[in-house]
Amino acid sequence: MCIGIPMRTVAGNEFVAHCERHGRISSISLMLVGPQPPGTYLLTHLGSAIRVLDADEARAIDNALAGLAEAVEGRAFDALFADLTSREPELPPHLRSE
Repeated sequence: MCIGIPMRTVAGNEFVAHCERHGRISSISLMLVGPQPPGTYLLTHLGSAIRVLDADEARAIDNALAGLAEAVEGRAFDALFADLTSREPELPPHLRSE
């Protein structure tokens, strides 16, 4: 299983961005998404940006990763999945029978 990590661009150039997550700065390749201005959220994997995110989506992914860490430690994590626990599960469009 591959896990993408959301990061926020703080500086960079045409090919590489310096991105921040929890106070740590990493160099991230922009070859797959193109140049991005500071403040842009990116989904990263193994040192490369694989998709541009909006702030809400970055926060949801960050909460999901925090929820997994809390679950592994045996702590409560429901609040980190409020967007899921407050509604009925939905099948993705390609699995729905119409």
